[in-house]
Amino acid sequence: MELDDVEAVAVAYALYKRHQKAKKQKSYNRRYWVHPINLKRPQEGQFQVNFMSLRAHPEEFTKYYRMSIPTFDELISLVRPYLTRQVTNMRSPISEEERLTITLRYLATGTHFSSLHFEFLAGVSTIAMIVRETCEVLWEVLQPKEMAEPTTDDWKDVAKGFFEKTQFPNTVGAVDGKHNIRLECPKNSGSLYYNYKHFFSLILMAICDSNYCFRVIDVGSYGKESDCNVFKTSAFGKKLYTNRTNFPENQCLPNDNLGVPQPFVLVADEAFALHKNLLRPFPGRSLNDQRRIFNYRLSRAHQYIECSFGIMSKKWRVFQTSMLVEPETAVKITKACCVLHNFVRRRDGFNTEDTQSSMQSITERRGVGNSPTNAKDVREYFVQYVNDTNHALDWQTNVICH
Repeated sequence: MELDDVEAVAVAYALYKRHQKAKKQKSYNRRYWVHPINLKRPQEGQFQVNFMSLRAHPEEFTKYYRMSIPTFDELISLVRPYLTRQVTNMRSPISEEERLTITLRYLATGTHFSSLHFEFLAGVSTIAMIVRETCEVLWEVLQPKEMAEPTTDDWKDVAKGFFEKTQFPNTVGAVDGKHNIRLECPKNSGSLYYNYKHFFSLILMAICDSNYCFRVIDVGSYGKESDCNVFKTSAFGKKLYTNRTNFPENQCLPNDNLGVPQPFVLVADEAFALHKNLLRPFPGRSLNDQRRIFNYRLSRAHQYIECSFGIMSKKWRVFQTSMLVEPETAVKITKACCVLHNFVRRRDGFNTEDTQSSMQSITERRGVGNSPTNAKDVREYFVQYVNDTNHALDWQTNVICH
């Protein structure tokens, strides 16, 4: 390389470094260490203004936080050690109560982080980080308490509850998939998250009990997947379809004259594959009067999972809008809502607002493949049971007329 060329390269490099320095200085001059608006947070932030005022009015507190004051106090005592941040010379950290409040307001409203920024006077990136970290903490702390893996005795209790409320025997849960966890189109995802309802989503697969509490969940499958495939590939589904669940031993159905022990079962819709431990309704092309009655009796038990999804979506309205977050964060948000749903229901019960419009629309979906003979035998046994005069409901024959 000639001398002139070397000098030209040196000059160009010097100009480049000067430009980069000027650009960096310009960028630095445009930004604040803490924006002046956010400096007002200790005096004018929504948490500082409203928290103590709301505690003086329990009904308003419940509307705002979606839980009662005692339930909130119990929750903050559980998560406080994991939300505490160190005080430094540079600034005071956001308190544990405020971190939980920001997260609960996001889950309760589904509003954008930019809106919460103006309400709580914290940076948008700070709001996003708080929501993500707090959702992780809620799942880690509450899951062992509120959604622990059911034992055999737990399954028995669930079956007892379903029979008392729906008169459908040996039922250890209702299972279904929720496709309404909306996302903005994730980057480089193609059509993986595009579901049959024509928007981008994740799938929440869940099993609930007769108290509308979730016992088992699986979150994060692509929206385009079918419920059957999602359930089969989930950790619990693999156990069920390989006969490795801890369901109770086969038991005779209540007051059954034939006295043939039957397996404990999950109830599902036509999107699932029939199994000896999972019952689905008969398709329309093979219906007779007895099977119509069986489908009706099965649907009375299965509607509990539809209502569970509806109650959760009514309380935590983040599910009623598209989440402007990455899929990984959406999974954390969904898992946090599920354990919060259980936590609040077991302490506060439910109110009228939660149950209004709680039934999700049931979309007709095609059934799946042929079923093993023993699974068909189990279903036929249940058909005979619910049609027996000793176990029939007074109004169940009305479905034959429709």
